[in-house]
Amino acid sequence: MPSPRSAHWSTPADVLAELLRADAAAPRITCYDDATGERIELSAKVLANWVAKAANLLQDDFDAAPGTTVGLDLPAHWRSAYWALAAWSVGATVLVGPAAPDGDVVITTQAALAATATQNGRDAVLVTLAALARRNPDTPAGVIDEASELAGYPDTFAPLARPSAADPALRWDGGEAAYGELGAPGAKQGTRALAPTDLGPMLRAAVSVWRADGSIVLVHYAIGDQSRRLAAERVTLDMTEPL
Repeated sequence: MPSPRSAHWSTPADVLAELLRADAAAPRITCYDDATGERIELSAKVLANWVAKAANLLQDDFDAAPGTTVGLDLPAHWRSAYWALAAWSVGATVLVGPAAPDGDVVITTQAALAATATQNGRDAVLVTLAALARRNPDTPAGVIDEASELAGYPDTFAPLARPSAADPALRWDGGEAAYGELGAPGAKQGTRALAPTDLGPMLRAAVSVWRADGSIVLVHYAIGDQSRRLAAERVTLDMTEPL
């Protein structure tokens, strides 16, 4: 992987664009939620659509740009994947773990945390994880209800600024990765990988696999032995150990 000072590097948004060029219809993220029984699969095209909407919200409503911190108070989930890619599309720094609630923008499933952020002069989006959610009645005043509002944003995105390779892309408890370092090689071309269940390692694993034209499988609230499921999903790499 190029160093942060190298002229030859690509952002996660560039990686997503390459996935669209390579095969827009191929699955890039498959997410199981054993607590609800849901299985959601996103192609590069569908993932890019979600990313564009979220990035437009961040840029247009919150003025997010390089230097902005976006806290993801979310589990390792398909929704956290597109919110991270949206933040990287505007050049922001994604915060995960204990620092997430302190972001300039807080993306959370917790109404009380979203309310606290706005009361402190910051911005917040309340996320409902369910795939078919259309409204969250618990959304506090001043907080964007993703379920009812995100669909109204454009399906294409044009960033106003691009981060430098040395700008921080991701911060987690005890570590940081710059844009020029994120997603270091670790997967073979076309890998189908089981991603970690902690958000920070999951995001780093996902970018690494996508750089290799691969796809990831996430299992949220896994119940029982997963071997048969992973075989059916043609998983060839287990990345559940932190990177």
